[in-house]
Amino acid sequence: MPDTDDALPDAGGQKASAAFRTIGELSRDTGLPQHILRYWETRFPQLKPLQRAGNRRYYRAEDIALVRRIDQYLNREGYTVRGVQQLLAAEKGAPAIPGPAEIVAQAESPMTALRAIRAMLAEALAAD
Repeated sequence: MPDTDDALPDAGGQKASAAFRTIGELSRDTGLPQHILRYWETRFPQLKPLQRAGNRRYYRAEDIALVRRIDQYLNREGYTVRGVQQLLAAEKGAPAIPGPAEIVAQAESPMTALRAIRAMLAEALAAD
């Protein structure tokens, strides 16, 4: 009977692509430090690994794919964290947070635009 469980290691001792990865394994696979992966969890709500007892993280295949996409955008294509957040939000169909340029374009007057930008910055500082 052939083994069809993708979560079992293959003959070379490597995990199958569908297997859960710990943060250490993902860090080694991607070359990203563990603290960066934990930071990304706070900035990208789409990145939600399973957490077991002792807050041990287990990344699913879709989490791993998302980490690789975020890494591509940030470290290879030069996007900012905010830019990647907007890209991911747009992909999911969620409304992206407007930036200052969009606020100015939609504002009725310069003062309205400045007040909206000030409110956006105050909100961001309060969230930080």
